[in-house]
Amino acid sequence: MDNFQIETAQNVSIQQNAAGIGERILAYLIDLLIIIAYFIVSIFILAALDVDGGDQWAFWLILGLPPFLYFLLWETFWDGKTPGKATLKIKVVKLDGSRPAFSNYLIRWLLRLLDITFASGGVAVVTILLKGTGQRLGDMAAGTTVISEKQRVRFHQTILVDIPEGYVPTYPQVTVFSDAEIRKIKSIYNDSKRYANHNVILELSKKMGNIMEVTPQEKPLQFVAKVIEDYNYYTQKL
Repeated sequence: MDNFQIETAQNVSIQQNAAGIGERILAYLIDLLIIIAYFIVSIFILAALDVDGGDQWAFWLILGLPPFLYFLLWETFWDGKTPGKATLKIKVVKLDGSRPAFSNYLIRWLLRLLDITFASGGVAVVTILLKGTGQRLGDMAAGTTVISEKQRVRFHQTILVDIPEGYVPTYPQVTVFSDAEIRKIKSIYNDSKRYANHNVILELSKKMGNIMEVTPQEKPLQFVAKVIEDYNYYTQKL
């Protein structure tokens, strides 16, 4: 599982988990089974309706068009997911973590021919394994990737800290951060304390103060700890 950094609107770096190659292959196989099932059911229905002869154009249109557009339509209208991707809890996103536009989905779909169809998936597998952001050629051209929505964090990587009874918060502005951003802040804070990287904590404190538009009342180390505690108070205690 590869991780890569994205920048939030508040210029705080957080990590995204790129979907594993096994997850992507399994999702594709699930989608392929759905397409095969559609072919079989459609053939039986069209045969029962006696669609042949002069109706061959309609026959091949009904049989071929939905599978041909399968990935493009599902990903466009279901937030970057297909049934296979949804089953494995993975989805297509832009590299900054935002939802792709139709043009992004279209580019990566068009390059499926080169990545997957003509090369039997070989090009896609090699490219994904070589790229740290989990991109095949279509993703690189479209500026997208496939991420896992599964939560893979240990307790020390969460935002949780102990809040004593009678705790009095100082910075209500902490609500400008998201859970993911606070989790990343806590990770940087803990690592910097462990390795005595005081300059990192100083820069982190300045950045957080600017985002929150406050002047810290404590030293950088205490300020970052206070923000983490205040965030827990406002999001969990109230």
